[in-house]
Amino acid sequence: MSTPCFALVDCNNFYASCERLFRPDLRNRPIVVLSNNDGCIVARSSEAKALGITMAVPLFQVQEILDREQVTVFSSNYALYGDISARVMSLLEQLAPATEVYSIDEAFLDFTGIKANQSLDALGSQIKQQIADWVGIPVCVGIAPTKTLAKLANHAAKAYPKTNGVVDLTDPARQQRLLRLLPADEVWGVGRRTYRRLQTLNIHTAWQLACCNTAWIRKEFSVTLERTVRELQGQSCFDLEDQPPPRQQILCSRSFAKRITEYSPMHAAICQYTARAAEKLREQDATARLISIFIRTSPHSHNSEYYSPSASHRLSVPSNDTRILVAAAIKLLNNIWQEGHRFIKAGIILTDLYTAGSFQPTLFDQPDRRNSKALMETLDRINHSGLGKICFAGEQLSQGWQMQRNKLSPAYTTRWHELPIVKA
Repeated sequence: MSTPCFALVDCNNFYASCERLFRPDLRNRPIVVLSNNDGCIVARSSEAKALGITMAVPLFQVQEILDREQVTVFSSNYALYGDISARVMSLLEQLAPATEVYSIDEAFLDFTGIKANQSLDALGSQIKQQIADWVGIPVCVGIAPTKTLAKLANHAAKAYPKTNGVVDLTDPARQQRLLRLLPADEVWGVGRRTYRRLQTLNIHTAWQLACCNTAWIRKEFSVTLERTVRELQGQSCFDLEDQPPPRQQILCSRSFAKRITEYSPMHAAICQYTARAAEKLREQDATARLISIFIRTSPHSHNSEYYSPSASHRLSVPSNDTRILVAAAIKLLNNIWQEGHRFIKAGIILTDLYTAGSFQPTLFDQPDRRNSKALMETLDRINHSGLGKICFAGEQLSQGWQMQRNKLSPAYTTRWHELPIVKA
């Protein structure tokens, strides 16, 4: 039986790289990408990192640096990032026998059995170059006998330029050298609280963690950390996951660009969030029985009382019909709405999820409306076609509350009229 071997392909500064893809004039220039409502910095190019701009810092705190250093600033363009990610992942699926999409910008590849045929380092370099040539996104590749070691190998590929973006960590001696250099909190799955406790036990480096007795780790911490330690020791405990596990809840919430004080825009926001949550529900072929909503004022406001009510409703039969979920959400809103507040955020949570068609109703339960499934499928098909958008009337009552994105780049890959024009 072949020894397991994994590669982790991780895009470099993904959001910034996507923005630069259609702006070659920004090559080697600092770029930052902002969070929702243009509040904080959530992505930086390497040039921006070199200027000392930290992650998650509020925009106003670094505005002077951005102006002085002529840093290019973008609002988050998730449609662009999602499309570029799909292209990278599609290419990776062609280059390896099995893949696991771990996040929008990284994926694990199954390299088991490849070692006997060719150099893993050369294969990693080939993948790196092909993604750069075909999609235009820079990546780093870490290769190791376990997923946890592959994460550390990828970290080393990014941290040490002499590696040229590819690190093969299948050699035990090389594993040991790297683990001795890295603090334990760089290990995949070791969070801040766990690391603090490890430090109190005089465990500071990844190598010290790898040398721990696994039975003792299970007793003092958890079976999950025990598996992590085994992975650091070279024993594969985490397999590739072909399909991500279904979500146990679906949350859709946003902060508003400006405070909402009237019922009409809040009604529109709840309608829109519910429609989006229902769409996500149908994407995973699920139905929801419990619907909850919340609305919230700012807890930091000194001039008004903090008001954060929530309400829930259980449907007799789970549903993913947008009409049913919106009607329930609006009833809940009517129960908790109070005039005189300045609301900053609202959201909807769908829980008690069932695979579509798996719930057994009672004799007296009312099923979904007639032709509900066909209508929702048609709605989703039109909205995903890129040719038009159908929404419920309640979503259009007011748009002044929409998320602020003043520095949004064009939809280069999803709107015909925003395609880049090349003149020769």
